[in-house]
Amino acid sequence: MIALDSGLGRPAMAACYLLEGQGSVAVIEAGTNHSVPRIQALLQARGWSLEQVSHVMVTHVHLDHAGGAGTLMALCPRAQLVVHPRGARHMVAPERLEASVRQVYGDAVFDRDYGTLVPVSEHRVLALDDGASLSVGGRSLLFRHTPGHARHHFCIWDARTRGWFTGDTFGLCYRGFDGPQGPFIVPTTTPVQFDPPALKASIALLMARSPDWMYLTHFGRIAASARLASDLQAHIDGLVAIARDCAQREHREAAMATAMMARFLGAAQAQEVGLDPTTVEALLANDVALNAQGLACWLDQQRR
Repeated sequence: MIALDSGLGRPAMAACYLLEGQGSVAVIEAGTNHSVPRIQALLQARGWSLEQVSHVMVTHVHLDHAGGAGTLMALCPRAQLVVHPRGARHMVAPERLEASVRQVYGDAVFDRDYGTLVPVSEHRVLALDDGASLSVGGRSLLFRHTPGHARHHFCIWDARTRGWFTGDTFGLCYRGFDGPQGPFIVPTTTPVQFDPPALKASIALLMARSPDWMYLTHFGRIAASARLASDLQAHIDGLVAIARDCAQREHREAAMATAMMARFLGAAQAQEVGLDPTTVEALLANDVALNAQGLACWLDQQRR
């Protein structure tokens, strides 16, 4: 199990993983197009050829996880792309996905961070139902659908290490926040499919296997613990309360972002993360802004 910094944003913000097996290797999370040279370099350093890549797996089709999938698949002639059934069509024909992301981030950010999305041939896409298993390099992986962050999200259970590849279901846990009480974790509610009850149920589903490890995309391996799961559940409830409190305000997204940042700063201070509030605010600013957008989408969906 090898983690790789995907190169998105700042260091240690997003990870891809190599899952090494008997005679083949899989890539979990393709990152963005800018991540592909990094993945190639790591494969070469570990002694793997591109022809030995058997699978590229994306937990969901948000572009920090799947934006580089098409480019990577074009380089790996024997690989299958493993994706949630709801996300498969966006890998084959990414135009609607691109339009949606451009709407959220704007053209300049999209072009800078993601570049051109490369479609994947339909015959190379393997869409896995909830509870499906897949043998990869001599190890059996279990796929469980985990909605809440996105309806096209699954998590991957690796029985050998008793760990979950969690995508965004088990939140954001940046290593710079680690302190004497352990990791500091917050949920991600980015647009457009945040579903609080579903996300809480998905977290409970992950914990029901009594995992030893969580392999987060944001960022890296952490020891699974009831405390982290409880912190996530509490933050989800807190963000829902913030959204409802700000729903009728004139500048609701800004109000939600301000209240959310205050909540996270208070939690970081209580957990003694060892970073000054200005640094904490700078590191979480982008996530808080996107979370506020996601909460606004959720509020709008409640009115329909």
